[in-house]
Amino acid sequence: MTEQDEASPGNEAPPGVDAPVADAEAICENRDEVVARVRDHAGQMARELALLQGGDFGRQTFNTERGEWTVKYEGGDLQFLRFEGQSGLDVYVVSTHQPPEPTELATAMDHYPALVESFNDYVHGLDGVLDGAPSTFPDVASAGDVVEERDRIVARIRDVADRMAGALHRVESTEYGSFAATVDGTRWELKREADRASFLRVGGENGVYLVSQYEPPSARDVREYAPDFGGFVESFNEDVAALSDELDAVSL
Repeated sequence: MTEQDEASPGNEAPPGVDAPVADAEAICENRDEVVARVRDHAGQMARELALLQGGDFGRQTFNTERGEWTVKYEGGDLQFLRFEGQSGLDVYVVSTHQPPEPTELATAMDHYPALVESFNDYVHGLDGVLDGAPSTFPDVASAGDVVEERDRIVARIRDVADRMAGALHRVESTEYGSFAATVDGTRWELKREADRASFLRVGGENGVYLVSQYEPPSARDVREYAPDFGGFVESFNEDVAALSDELDAVSL
């Protein structure tokens, strides 16, 4: 290469390429230190909010003169701290994603003391809120007598339902079967397995189970439907009697 080639404009370095580039490491370290201190301090607010609100998840917004701060917590730990300023600034001072831009962080931190003041006012505003709550209460009535009477009635209904299932088993000679009838506009259905009642249901598919293999009916349901159980038994007896008359009419 000649001296003329070296001096040609096409081989000159672009302007600014050799200029030094500012090192942002110190700024980022300072930013991260500020965020860590805020995370620790605002984390105390998050824990206090979790205690006050009685849950593992929640958030609270605090209004200040210059904007709104939102504290969100999860499992009692700070999830994020967000500042929405009246000037249009919207910055997550603390988050689970990326750290804030230093200038936005600096602006938000100018207003951070106002958040602490608002938070403290919120907590102190709850002082004495439970002073008027009663500390003594009336005795709670026992449900023992009601449950005992319910169980007695249900046991009687189950006994009759089992006898009906036994009669159906003898007549139908099948392992499974059912009998249904309408009493005063309400459908009753007895389902059996062999000679035992599987369930006695009132009111169709989504109705009340007076007899079942699981839990007993409520006392209110027993009070409402037990008086009509006799009508269901009468319908069953009439059906069996009609079947008997039909068999009597058969001659061999």
